[in-house]
Amino acid sequence: MGTLVLVRHGQASFGSDDYDRLSELGHRQCVRLGEWFRGRGMRFDAVLRGTLRRHEQSLAALEEGLGTAHAAQALPGLDEYDSVAVIRTVHEGPLAPARTPEEVRGHFRLLRDGLRRWARGEVLPQGLPPYAAFADAVDAALATAAETDAYVLVVSSGGPICTAVARTVGAPPEAFVELNLRLRNSALTELVVSRGRRALHTFNHLPHLDGPPYDGWITYA
Repeated sequence: MGTLVLVRHGQASFGSDDYDRLSELGHRQCVRLGEWFRGRGMRFDAVLRGTLRRHEQSLAALEEGLGTAHAAQALPGLDEYDSVAVIRTVHEGPLAPARTPEEVRGHFRLLRDGLRRWARGEVLPQGLPPYAAFADAVDAALATAAETDAYVLVVSSGGPICTAVARTVGAPPEAFVELNLRLRNSALTELVVSRGRRALHTFNHLPHLDGPPYDGWITYA
């Protein structure tokens, strides 16, 4: 029986001109996760990550805390959807960076609406495949690590991780949307693989940020 340990990247730079880089807190979240792994003697047989910069930076910070480097395989099937393209399916024209609380709420209302419509096949965001094809690519990426008895670390984003969870439990496609919008930065999700089938073991778990020293470290974007 194998295990896939799916890690969402640390906090990125939401509201800036370049979202695809970790914030200082995002770096600390992932270093802390690596320290938590090290404290429990956890070792991985293989490591996969998406190709985005925040995936690469998250893995590097995690390895800093773990004290071990890995030859990670970068797979596009673990990359996030383009949120700007998704929002443009339900909002015409450019969307200003979300900096105030109300702007942030408005951004995620639009994103939720666009994601639901994409998942149901009602819209096709520019540059993205149909959602079913996106989900198939996630499955294909995870299948590369689904070997018996392998303990595999996967660093990715909310969309691929929650798509994998929704498919694992047999939920309808649009179920991934609400899971996605609640997934926290650096959170752990574990899938158990046995005889070619996956089962959900944990979801959105933050054991490394438990306790008063980490007050204020929990983020969602």
